[in-house]
Amino acid sequence: MAELPKPVLQKPPGYRDPNAPVRPAPKPAFRKPILPSTFPVRRKRRSCCRICCCFFCIFAFILLIILFLGGAFFYLWFNPKAPVFHLQSLKIQHFNVSVKSDATYIDSQTTIKVEVRNPNDKITFKYGKTSVTLTAGIGEDETELGSGSSGEFTQGKKNTTVLKWTVQKKNVLVADDVGAKLKARYRSRGMVVSAEVRTKVRLGVGRWRIGTVGMHISCGDVTLKQLDGGDMPKCTVNVLKWINFQ
Repeated sequence: MAELPKPVLQKPPGYRDPNAPVRPAPKPAFRKPILPSTFPVRRKRRSCCRICCCFFCIFAFILLIILFLGGAFFYLWFNPKAPVFHLQSLKIQHFNVSVKSDATYIDSQTTIKVEVRNPNDKITFKYGKTSVTLTAGIGEDETELGSGSSGEFTQGKKNTTVLKWTVQKKNVLVADDVGAKLKARYRSRGMVVSAEVRTKVRLGVGRWRIGTVGMHISCGDVTLKQLDGGDMPKCTVNVLKWINFQ
């Protein structure tokens, strides 16, 4: 009896032959997203910012060059010099130390003269209200002996002006040992005195007035004996709190 042929099995849908080579799947085509009409364009904004930045840098550079050239021309043409201050004299008309039962007190009256010289031949100085404070002693012994002020004034070219104040102080309370030291040093003319002057000044070139700057002038740290001998110590000028010159 003949054998019947075996039926051929059908491959199920989606069947893959494990021995067949694997083909890579095709990549989907890139599609550029379509932006709405109201969406901002970044490239134009960046380019505008770069243009503005370049324009600002060029303008600042040109302005710095102009200022530098203007300052150089002003310095070479006018040759500006700072005013010079000297402590011309300091006369103590009255100085009394009173030791009472409760404390020690000082009474004093002093005349101060400060010489101000303008060395410029093309520039004038316009000074505002000027104040002075007198102190005696150094360190922990420093004691104020009075203060005063004077009005505005204009100093011409190549001019020398003398500022004069009369300051006094009454019933200044001091420690007993400080009063005794100041009294002994006053009698021996070894007492150290200092005058602090504060003012504001403007530069004048013809009819023009340029800026206003504050000045702190320190005159002193000198003994009465040196002043009696005719010494005129040069004062130190402080401007903008960090520039010092004489």
